[in-house]
Amino acid sequence: MARAKTLKLATFNVNGIGTRLPQLLDWLAKEQPDAVALQELKAQDESFPAAELADAGYGAVWQGQRSWNGVAILGRGVDPAESRRGLPGDPDDTQSRYIEAAVHGIIVAAIYLPNGNPQPGPKFDYKLKWMARLRRHAKTLVDLPHPVALLGDFNVIPTDQDVYDPKAWRKDALIQPETREAWERLLEQGWTDALRQVSGDDTIYTFWDYFRQHAERDRGLRIDHVLLNPVLAKRLKAAGVDRWVRLQEKASDHAPTWVEVGAPK
Repeated sequence: MARAKTLKLATFNVNGIGTRLPQLLDWLAKEQPDAVALQELKAQDESFPAAELADAGYGAVWQGQRSWNGVAILGRGVDPAESRRGLPGDPDDTQSRYIEAAVHGIIVAAIYLPNGNPQPGPKFDYKLKWMARLRRHAKTLVDLPHPVALLGDFNVIPTDQDVYDPKAWRKDALIQPETREAWERLLEQGWTDALRQVSGDDTIYTFWDYFRQHAERDRGLRIDHVLLNPVLAKRLKAAGVDRWVRLQEKASDHAPTWVEVGAPK
């Protein structure tokens, strides 16, 4: 069997894995990503569909939570080797928003960053504190000699280019100056925003809400991101968004976002 020349890494906020399992399995069968970060499982650990995913050819590690949050990492043909469960820096934080594992020789982090609305307020304060914790932990990963990818729903609109109508979102936590500053400080560590790196100045979205046919009219946001450390960024080949998944019946409001990188030699 010939060794793969590329690896496909993807992130997908499923918005309820129980409800969206058919769409998830359909996407996995058609696109065959090698490593997947999932967010918003909205399911407890015992309800995670490990058997169904195994039948589809994917091993998994996950951290669930009743009714909201929840993250997982899938590996095509392999069982991810979990290295961290939960973001360090606050032992009292019980929200399931971060899990990390090695998959196909790459350290993969699945991230579900807090939304932060309404702002100002406690939820926005939590978002900024969580981003500061992420930045501190990411600093320990970015310069590793190993390939590292941070994948997930970051709930950050990096620039006005990444939203269909900036004025309509001006009061939202995803677009606040403090949010964008925290995002930029993370990138300054040396991470490559892979989707923007590949798409250049093109308009590209990863999320479309359920109102006024925004998905069909392509009135969206770019809030799902793939960040690569310098070692992995050198192997970046392609990136994109599987918008067709969002246009399915009973779809998540996010579409899978992916990159292709050269496989290790």
